[in-house]
Amino acid sequence: MPAEPLSPQETQDRLTGLPGWSLENGRITRTYHLGSHRAAAAMVAHVAAIQDELNHHSDLTLGYNTLSLTVSTHDAGDAVTDLDLTLARRVAEIAPAHGAN
Repeated sequence: MPAEPLSPQETQDRLTGLPGWSLENGRITRTYHLGSHRAAAAMVAHVAAIQDELNHHSDLTLGYNTLSLTVSTHDAGDAVTDLDLTLARRVAEIAPAHGAN
């Protein structure tokens, strides 16, 4: 059974608890800035492990010292669902350990 999409308002309301995350073009996004390329790459590996655990994968873009995520649920027509917000929350929880802001 596909996940239920959240309305844009529900998504905005829930993003208030996730600083730095925003709703853009029907997806939630966040760019983290890190101290080095190696730190950004290490965070990519950590995020990949979380995604595998949740069986929910986002688009990741690794820059020199940045990591950008774009998250939506394909099974819900590329809309935002609870699972997307769970992934965002998990990433937000591990970001400080990587020195990300």
